[in-house]
Amino acid sequence: MPQDSRSIYGGQAVIEGVMFAGKHVNVTAVRRKNDEIVFYEVPRTSKRWVQALKKIPLVRGVVGILESSAKGSQHLNFSMEAYAEDEAGEEQDPVKAEQAAKLKEEKKSGWSLSMLVGVAVAGVLSFVFGKLIFTAAPAALEELLFSGVFENKVGHNLLEGLIKIILLLAYLYFISMTPLIKRLFQYHGAEHKVISAYEAGEDLTVRNVQKYSRLHYRCGSSFIVFTVIVGVVIYSLPFFTWDSIWERVYIRILLLPVVLGISYEVLRWTNALREVPVLRYLGFPGLWLQLLTTKEPRDEQVAVSIASFNRMLELDRQMK
Repeated sequence: MPQDSRSIYGGQAVIEGVMFAGKHVNVTAVRRKNDEIVFYEVPRTSKRWVQALKKIPLVRGVVGILESSAKGSQHLNFSMEAYAEDEAGEEQDPVKAEQAAKLKEEKKSGWSLSMLVGVAVAGVLSFVFGKLIFTAAPAALEELLFSGVFENKVGHNLLEGLIKIILLLAYLYFISMTPLIKRLFQYHGAEHKVISAYEAGEDLTVRNVQKYSRLHYRCGSSFIVFTVIVGVVIYSLPFFTWDSIWERVYIRILLLPVVLGISYEVLRWTNALREVPVLRYLGFPGLWLQLLTTKEPRDEQVAVSIASFNRMLELDRQMK
């Protein structure tokens, strides 16, 4: 089946698994320590006004990011609980295993109310707080260290962007050295491979999926790079000037929704142009960052990703 006749799907790596977002349901598959693959399935429900906002260019990016942060945190929480249970060895005790299963079923039903809202809010707040720090800290650092180096604002903005990239690369490099994050990045690569194989019309077998690149134009890692590039351009516009470090940080925070919205459109644009000669290189900065945020997955990790994607497709068809 040609790519343009297929739906566009996205996903995210979680601890020992992968989540895929369908049209009607989000599904996470996690491999337990006993090699059993378990699923966590949450129907996608959005208010009408949210759906309306997601159709407006520039606005849809911010709405989609916040929604993804909220829902993604639920699936990440599920995978972390499963991982913690395995590390505690609870699955080896039949009594504890039965108790844990009952508790998990109770929590699933309860998550539709207070727990679900709580985890979603925590996910959004975590994203917002992290983005504020990543936006404000480099601006403040550049102002403190290089305030008299350049007479024009463009030079300062470029240096600020460079500081952001250095901090980002250093952070990703050091966390990727931990075994748990390395496996998380392998599942990230498995997620990309499955999406690429599906978009190419391949049968989703481990052998077929492994042929594809672990890099993908439509990825959150690419989005992060574009926020840095777009931020430099927007902050350099002549009417955004500052006279103190506080004004500089204040302007960055006020413009954050604008930067996010435009970066999301750039991400969509580069994905649409990925088959066009010359223009396909516009997406390369994001792909380069993915060399850090993805790792080559093992066959068993690809199998989990395939299981998650197939389950999502199955439920999507049932919920039409």
